[in-house]
Amino acid sequence: MWLFVLAIGQANAQSRDEIDAAANAEQQTDTEQAASPISLIGSEYENGIKLMQNRFRIDYNVEEVTMVFFREYGSAPVVLVRPDGSKIFQSQVDGKDIFWFDADTYDMINIKNPVPGPWQAVGQIMPGSRVMVLSDIALHADPLPPILFSGEILKQTAYLTNGDKPIDYSQFRDVVELTIDLVSTNNPNFDNFGADDQQIATFEDNGRGMDEAPLDGVFTGQFNLAVPAGEWEPIFRVSTPMFTREQVDPPIRLYPNPVIMNVELDGGGNDYHKLLIDVDRNLVDMNSLLVDGKVRYPNGDVQNFSLTEPSDAVREHLIIAFDYGIFRVKLTAYGKTVNGRDFILDVPEYTFLVAEPELPEPEIEESAAENDIDTVITEPEPEPEPEGMDEQTLMIWLIAVNGGIIVLGGIVIGVVMWLKRPKVKLPPDSAAGKGKAKAAAKKPAQGDDAGEEKKGFLGGLLAKFKKNKAPDAK
Repeated sequence: MWLFVLAIGQANAQSRDEIDAAANAEQQTDTEQAASPISLIGSEYENGIKLMQNRFRIDYNVEEVTMVFFREYGSAPVVLVRPDGSKIFQSQVDGKDIFWFDADTYDMINIKNPVPGPWQAVGQIMPGSRVMVLSDIALHADPLPPILFSGEILKQTAYLTNGDKPIDYSQFRDVVELTIDLVSTNNPNFDNFGADDQQIATFEDNGRGMDEAPLDGVFTGQFNLAVPAGEWEPIFRVSTPMFTREQVDPPIRLYPNPVIMNVELDGGGNDYHKLLIDVDRNLVDMNSLLVDGKVRYPNGDVQNFSLTEPSDAVREHLIIAFDYGIFRVKLTAYGKTVNGRDFILDVPEYTFLVAEPELPEPEIEESAAENDIDTVITEPEPEPEPEGMDEQTLMIWLIAVNGGIIVLGGIVIGVVMWLKRPKVKLPPDSAAGKGKAKAAAKKPAQGDDAGEEKKGFLGGLLAKFKKNKAPDAK
């Protein structure tokens, strides 16, 4: 019996030792798991949590979490598995408690009141990827300088923080967009009154342009201030597919382009025009000014030039005057402001017109001597055209002429008909015939000349219309 009891006691002791050992092992496992920064997110948001077999843990204090999963290009969105084994698919998101944005290379998911415990992401997640829990993203950039010029090309760097900690994960640049906008203060005393908002820079971390190194976590913005001069309010903006953060800085003054250009036609002699370049010396240190420019001639030829000698005097450049027309001058200016800041300035194009020279009028004496002509023949001046008669006078003349023609025609027809009338012959034994014979006998014979004189003018005229008649048959 005692042996049995001892055996039972030993068995109970052995069982108790095994239970204690198992408890210690489980406690050690829990301690290791709790101490692992890889699987625990915690109430204080971490910038990035490396995935352990695509698993991560959400603490019970988290009320809202925004996660970013980076995956292979073009792959399907990931599938989330809750601690209880239920799954969340991108196509089943209702947009109330879960918001999901999928791109070609990442998924951004926002979950309100997530279930505490271990979660799992299933998909073609990139090796070395991590879950990024976003809390308070901010863009940190130096304030814009106090003296800025319209047309200036400016470089500025910035970096991102999440929960006051820098974000050094290079792939995160595909998720956010960093920009700076200028908003007019609508001050009527400046030229930009009523102007639209202007986006002046986009920050990049790709090693191009003015960015010094790609994917180093430092974003570089390249400004081209091709906006009207005036008073502007800068707004720094950080945008993601799900939210936007803005930082508004105090208003700044954008000054007009300080480079002043003029030209003296034939200022360098008969063969050259003189280009004069000066600056607003209240804003720019003249001794530091360097100029790189080009001249486009009216015929399309281009001449490049540079002025690099430091001096306090106005810069001069001679332009060949071999043509007339419009000359165009384009400059890029380098220098320092009066407070010592270096700048690069895109100067607006300057144009000037060279008129075509007037040819001298030829002198009359020289022209006559060259052509050996005693007198210069001048073209006769055209005679003035007679003024036309009015309509009433024209009508009177037409009626008079037509009436005269009709009357004259009637007279001619009457005379012709009278001459063509038939002649009545009288018998010789009649009284009329005897009288006519006596008259003929008493009449002296006259020659042909007397007959012609008797006809007279009218007879000659009528003879032209008289036809020849055959002699009467006896």
